[in-house]
Amino acid sequence: MMEWDKSSPEVERERVAQICSMKDFSLASSSSSSSSSSSGVPPRNSKEEKRADQLANVAQRLQEQLETTTVLSSTAAQEEAAAAGIPAHLSSSSDAAAAMACSSSDLSGWIEGMIEELTASNGQHSSRSPLVTTDSPHLDRFTGQQLPCMTSLPESSNSWMLHHVPSTTSYSSKTMLPPPPSAPMERISGRVQQKVVNSNAALKEQEDSGVQLVHSLLACAEAVQHGDLVRAEETVCHIQLLASPPGPMGKVAAHFIEALTLRIYSGTSLVRNVTNYESDNSLTELLHFHYYETCPYLKFAHLTANQAILEAFEGEKQVHVIDFNLMHGLQWPALIQALALRPGGPPALLRLTGIGPPHASGNEIGMKLAQLAESVNIEFEFRGVVALKLDEVKPWMLQVSPGEAVAVNSVLQLHRLLYSDGPHVPAAIDDVLQSVLGLKPKIVTIVEHEANHNAPGFLSRFTEALHYYSTMFDSLEACNLPPQSSQQLLVEMYLGREICNIVACEGVARVERHENLEQWRRRMVKAGFQPLQLGFNALKQAKSLLTLFSGDGYRVEENNGCLTLGWHTRPLIASSAWQYA
Repeated sequence: MMEWDKSSPEVERERVAQICSMKDFSLASSSSSSSSSSSGVPPRNSKEEKRADQLANVAQRLQEQLETTTVLSSTAAQEEAAAAGIPAHLSSSSDAAAAMACSSSDLSGWIEGMIEELTASNGQHSSRSPLVTTDSPHLDRFTGQQLPCMTSLPESSNSWMLHHVPSTTSYSSKTMLPPPPSAPMERISGRVQQKVVNSNAALKEQEDSGVQLVHSLLACAEAVQHGDLVRAEETVCHIQLLASPPGPMGKVAAHFIEALTLRIYSGTSLVRNVTNYESDNSLTELLHFHYYETCPYLKFAHLTANQAILEAFEGEKQVHVIDFNLMHGLQWPALIQALALRPGGPPALLRLTGIGPPHASGNEIGMKLAQLAESVNIEFEFRGVVALKLDEVKPWMLQVSPGEAVAVNSVLQLHRLLYSDGPHVPAAIDDVLQSVLGLKPKIVTIVEHEANHNAPGFLSRFTEALHYYSTMFDSLEACNLPPQSSQQLLVEMYLGREICNIVACEGVARVERHENLEQWRRRMVKAGFQPLQLGFNALKQAKSLLTLFSGDGYRVEENNGCLTLGWHTRPLIASSAWQYA
């Protein structure tokens, strides 16, 4: 779309007035031809006089065209402003027209070029190739629409006219005057560059804000580690005044600020609620369910563990699965169906023992699983074991029968047993692993966070958690969650509770003591287990799972027989399998 400068009509009228003076000059020259001849100047012939008349006609039509163009450009500016959402009282002003204008120098250059074209070659048509032909309409390079153009009358008329041609009309193949220029590239380029500069400045400001926020968080964590609660409190107050960066960084920072505040004011009732955050079983189950439904991490855990259990149960007639955290029983329908379809037929008996806190839906979960097993012709038994902590469960409670193949499944549970009262005091994890070893299981599947949030120093633990959960929140962007939806808020709350427990709690109250895969390897080998390789089928199914999520940020990788799921280059969760040595 063409744009005109707000001063161009007045300036060009002056130019046209100068051009129009050519008519008076030509008439004066004609009336004085006889006197010129008497003074020795050769008289003008009729061809030159006719040429002067043509120039005068062109000048008159240029003036009319400019007046029409002024009206058209004003109307186009108002339409453009209306499309852009500019109020009508602003779009009609000269300032609004100037926002969509090209410089008068471009327009004057166009007019001067046409005058030169008219006066060239002693009034003859140019012999150059036509600028616009029938099969090449002139298009605006920014809008893609056909522009008003000028066309010629038949050669026999020996006259040139300027008039508007509708966009559906074919252009003459005769030599024509050059069309009006498109919007000046310099101005468009300047606007684009200005937008880029503004965008870069905004990104730089956000980056600086994020860096300042991270430095302040680490300074506060350092003050907490040194016991300087006065400086820590001052730093938290300063952090709360900082502008929160947009996106995942701002969200994760808010959770860490809250956790630091709770830790500094540890005498308040808020912290006592945080330390016992698992006491509300209904809320825990709700957050766990939405985290499972929304993110790939728990699905990855269930899928890889089920595949390993299915392969370990190959050929077994009586199988017994012990689940350390039954929750909603979401993991087991897939395994029941896979056992029903395995080569050689389903097992004669499938037993499932689910451990967990008391909740009203426990029996309902068992009944639904039993109905599913019956529909695929599998003999099924379900038994629930109520326990708030895994170390409260004794081997006799599990009622393992002789001759049955046992699989023990733990998804994000064993790290809760790592607390110890001292360096020489055994942790609860040691007793639990020895009890599992006594069951002589065919397989033990373990899924844990790929992180180290169990370091003795608070600052190192805080720094590791900040990096880990920043990546975790970043990965949520690929989960196709509507912004500010209830699903998104519940998933963020699920992760926020882990952050609060890692940062705000100590001692026995801190249960989120995540350790990485290498640390679990050493612990399992020391306890008497040997590793099992997670096969190619588990890897293939895990990669297929990621096709359900947008983007290509999620990564499944093999790590010495184990599988990890991460975001880009950072592993976030690890799945491994073990057996009785």
